[in-house]
Amino acid sequence: MLKDFNHIQTAHCENGITTSLLKYHGIDYINEPLAFGIGSGLFYIHIPFMKFNNGPAISFRTMPGSIFKRTCKSLGIEVKRKKFKDHKTAMDYLDSKIAEGIPVGCQVGVFHLSYFPVEYRFHFNAHNLIVYGKNHENYLISDPIMEKVTTISFRDLEKARFARGPLAPKGHLYYPENIGKPDIELLKKGIKSGIKRNIRDMLNIPGHIAGVKGIKYTSKQVRKLREKLGQRKAGLYLGQIVRMQEEIGTGGGGFRFIYAAFLEQAADYLKEDKLTGISEDFTKSGDLWRSGAVEMAGIYKGRLGEQKDFDKIADILLEIHETEKQAFKKLSKLKLGK
Repeated sequence: MLKDFNHIQTAHCENGITTSLLKYHGIDYINEPLAFGIGSGLFYIHIPFMKFNNGPAISFRTMPGSIFKRTCKSLGIEVKRKKFKDHKTAMDYLDSKIAEGIPVGCQVGVFHLSYFPVEYRFHFNAHNLIVYGKNHENYLISDPIMEKVTTISFRDLEKARFARGPLAPKGHLYYPENIGKPDIELLKKGIKSGIKRNIRDMLNIPGHIAGVKGIKYTSKQVRKLREKLGQRKAGLYLGQIVRMQEEIGTGGGGFRFIYAAFLEQAADYLKEDKLTGISEDFTKSGDLWRSGAVEMAGIYKGRLGEQKDFDKIADILLEIHETEKQAFKKLSKLKLGK
């Protein structure tokens, strides 16, 4: 057990892992919004040819692992990552890191996390937690979305690390190494590169299913749902969007609020007041995502169901699309330098 390890609760797991591990190693100025922004965590994609839990494959964030990797790289910190084919080798390696006094991030499947309430255990394999110690056969866990530290048995952690299905973790673990002294100038450069990468991802990815264009695509699909799928299936479809948005790692609205907080902090570090104004656009977008989720939940639960209700959701998504497009265009016009 690491006596000086401090648990930090955050809104999103990978932001929390990044923040906790870097703070443990002395990078005290990193917090959740900075990790999310430097790691260019904000994203949107709707993949029509892929299904997730019998619903649309929609993501409101970048690929799992990218936030930690990008943030560390921006701060000049090396990252050690390993995946395993053999369960025993994976658990032995984890034990060796704990014995060395190194807290380790692990990608896991939510379904096998015994400390989660039963109603929250579903098949999602991109959750992250920190293993910071071991007490006999129980591992000491810092899960950023939990209020306090917890424990999990050897068997359950092994199953979670080797959960099957989409984004199967394959025993994936990671931790920072070769960490230098805190460097504010590197932090400022990381903020700039994070913003520029997010502009690219949201405005300039080719095709029509990713970035702000992906939000517009979803709007079109929602408008046709009732006629295409019928009332019940359309409701299940929207219920899945709500789950992806609000239950799986903060989701649409929450990520926008975190990004707004990042831009406010970026304004202070970079001495650029315009960033504060743009942060308000993302707060507005977050509010709209939450409003849309309420309407979708109404259809899913059967309280709503007329075509006008689907049209209202589609219109909210169009407003989100325009709000985020204009916000990123404003960011793109700022002269942030290198």
